[in-house]
Amino acid sequence: MVEKFVSAERPQTEEGYQYHIACKPGDVSRYVLLPGDPERVPKISSLWDEAREIAFHREYRTHTGKYKGVPISVTSTGIGGPSTAIAIEELAAIGADTFIRVGSTGAIQPGMEIGDLIIAKAAVRLEGTSKQYVRVEYPAVADLEVTLALIEAAETLGVKYHIGITASTDSFYLGQGRPGLNGYFPSFARNIMDDLRQANVTNFEMEAATLYTLANIYGLRAGCVCAVFANRVTNEFGKAGEKEAALVASEAVKILVEWDEEKERKGKKVWFPGLGKA
Repeated sequence: MVEKFVSAERPQTEEGYQYHIACKPGDVSRYVLLPGDPERVPKISSLWDEAREIAFHREYRTHTGKYKGVPISVTSTGIGGPSTAIAIEELAAIGADTFIRVGSTGAIQPGMEIGDLIIAKAAVRLEGTSKQYVRVEYPAVADLEVTLALIEAAETLGVKYHIGITASTDSFYLGQGRPGLNGYFPSFARNIMDDLRQANVTNFEMEAATLYTLANIYGLRAGCVCAVFANRVTNEFGKAGEKEAALVASEAVKILVEWDEEKERKGKKVWFPGLGKA
């Protein structure tokens, strides 16, 4: 039996079931966390009050539940811009409008230790996916409300964090200044980390630029918090801060829900620090 989709241009069923993420309207909250690794999905949802698995198709694993009483979902994107763009397209098509990337990263500035968190206020578009959507001069910037919610969450939870500009690449090796197989290391790759460090870029990862670009084009909200796994200054690598990043992202969703409700009560389009006093 052939499963029927509406069209080749937008492969979804009449019920809105999405071809790649295997979800339909009602399956996810409007607030969605976006780790890359599917194995990180149950690690994140285990921190919530309740959660259930909605789908697991290809690299896209989705859980939906509640954190401190507010609705929340998490969908893995896989590695890099192409699969991230698919996740955003299809999640937005079924009602999601606020996204927080929860990932791991390599810090390139001094003073950033393994396990620290980095909240990305913007991204250097070194990946190729966003260029399929808009010209290269278009900025990849995080949503202000989401970024402020991440900062408040990190402060509330007492975790060590930094705020900066990330560089999103398509290559974990050459694209992030690591030599390739058999020592292949052309000058443009050898110099990229030093060039970005001088420009005050804080870290490398692989998805934020695509997320931010698409979110701004489509009128969505997006932010990013990553745990430092690699310290490129000291050449150390270790898996730490994963739980803290997940907690900060989840707490940020609770904060955003409160702010969104406050905006609705006050008839405002944007939350600002003085809104609660007005």
